[in-house]
Amino acid sequence: MTPTDSSPAKPVADVILIGAGIMSATLGVLLKALDPTLTIAGYERLDAVAAESSDAWNNAGTGHSAFCELNYTPERPDGSIDISKADKIAEQFELSKQFWASLVQERLLPDPTAFIHTIPHMSFVWGAANVEYLRKRHAALLHSPLFKGMEFSTDPARIAQWIPLVMTGRDPAEPVAATYMPIGTDVNFGNLTRALFDQLKTTPDVHFQLGQEVEDFRQKEDGIWRLKVQDLASGETRIVRGRFVFIGAGGGSLPLLEKSGIPEANGFGGFPVSGQWLKCQNPAVIARHEAKVYGKPAVGSPPMSMPHLDTRQINGRKELLFGPYAGFSTKFLKQGSYTDLFRSIELGNIRPLLYAGARNLSLTRYLIRQVLQSPQERTAALREYYPEADPADWQLEMAGQRVQVIKKDKKQGGVLEFGTEMVTAADGTIAALLGASPGASTAVAIMLELVQKCFPERAASPEWQARLRELVPSFGQQLAQNAALTTAVRERSRRILRLDT
Repeated sequence: MTPTDSSPAKPVADVILIGAGIMSATLGVLLKALDPTLTIAGYERLDAVAAESSDAWNNAGTGHSAFCELNYTPERPDGSIDISKADKIAEQFELSKQFWASLVQERLLPDPTAFIHTIPHMSFVWGAANVEYLRKRHAALLHSPLFKGMEFSTDPARIAQWIPLVMTGRDPAEPVAATYMPIGTDVNFGNLTRALFDQLKTTPDVHFQLGQEVEDFRQKEDGIWRLKVQDLASGETRIVRGRFVFIGAGGGSLPLLEKSGIPEANGFGGFPVSGQWLKCQNPAVIARHEAKVYGKPAVGSPPMSMPHLDTRQINGRKELLFGPYAGFSTKFLKQGSYTDLFRSIELGNIRPLLYAGARNLSLTRYLIRQVLQSPQERTAALREYYPEADPADWQLEMAGQRVQVIKKDKKQGGVLEFGTEMVTAADGTIAALLGASPGASTAVAIMLELVQKCFPERAASPEWQARLRELVPSFGQQLAQNAALTTAVRERSRRILRLDT
C-alpha cells in the first residue's frame, strides 16, 4: 500500500531523517548549524537512539585514520604500496574531529572526554613476508603529512614496551614488526550520537520520535515526499511530508531505498555480515594493554573482520576486546528480521546479486567457517595476538550487523563493495547511505558531500561556504598536500577535544 494524502494543509518539514544513528545525527546538526530556520522531523523504529550500529558495543570504536588498518594500504603487483585510500580515510577523520571540536567550542556538544580518547594505533604482523610488507607500508606512509610521527620497529623489546600482552610468551625466533602511532583515538559513537541528538532535540523546529516505522514513500508532482509512518505502540499510521528525505537507517536503509522507487536505487542489493567479540573479564589483563592493535585479515575475509586487540573506553570503564569474529545472518539489523535479505530481493537486483555471489564464494566459505567455530578455535585466534590468553578471562559478546553493498556493474554484472555508498535521486530530494566500514568515522565527510550534492545552490552560497569553513577549517582543502594545514587543524582538534587527557 502506498501513501495517500488528501490534506494539502498538513505541514511540510524541510528535512526528514530516518534512523537515529550517527549519520542522521550528524546531518541534522550540520544542517541546523548552516540554517537554524530549517524544520526537521525524524523517525526511528526502535525505542532508543544509537541502538544499532552506532552503539559502542556494536562497532570497533576506532577513529579510523588508516594508522593501523592494513586493508587501506594494498600492495600493488610491482610490490609498491598504494596509500591513496589511507590518505583519503585519514583526511576524512580529520574532518570529523574538526567538526566535533567546533561543536564543543560552540557549546553544542558536552565534555568531549565522554566520547573520544587518545589511544595509540598499532599494526602488528609476524612472518618475514609480512614484516617486509609493513616496512614498505611505513616508508610509503611517511611521504604523507597525515602519517607524520608513525614509528616502525622489528625489535621485540621495543614492541614489548608498546604492547606487553602481545609479546609475552611469543616465540623469540619468529620475525615480528609493528608500527606505532601515538595520536590514534577511541570513539564511543553511541555517546556521541546521543549527545548530538540531545542537542538537536533542544533546537527550535526539530521533532524526533522513537518507536516509529517508515513503511512506504511516494513523491508527488509537487516534489514533496509523502511517507507512511506507523506508531509501533498504538499501531496507528499517518502521512508525513517533507521536501528532503535522508535514509540513514544502517542495515535498514536498503529496503527503504527500494521502496522510494527512484531509478537510482535500481540494481542495489545487500549482503549481511554479523560479528562477535571476545570481551575480557579480568581487570589485571585489561590494565596491561593500552593500544588498538590491528593485524592482517585472513584470506577471503571481509574488511570488517580484520582482527584487532582493542583498548576501549565504554561507559566510563576501560574495556578490552578481541575480534570481531564474522558470521552470517539473513537479518539486515541486529534487531531486524530473518526475512530481511529475502525481502530485499527484487527483479532489479537479482542479476547483480547472483554475479557478485558467484565471484565471492571464498567469502561465503569463510563466513561458514566462522559460524561453525568452536570456543577452542576462537581462543586459538586470540592467542595469535595474546599468546598467554586464558579462555576463562574472556566472554563471547554479539557485535553489530553490517550490510555490505552489492551493486550492478556493466562489465562484471554485479560487484560486492566493502565501503559506504551514498545514493541520491537526480533531483536531490532524497538520499540514502548504504554500506559499512569505515562508516561512523567518516560521517562528517559523507554529510558534507551530501549537503553539496543535495543542496547545491545553498552550499555554494557565500553564507554557507563561510559557515562550513567555521565548522571545518580545512573544508575544501587537501590535507595530504599541505603539511602546515594538517599540523594546524590537528593541534586545534587536540586542544579543544582534550585529547591529551
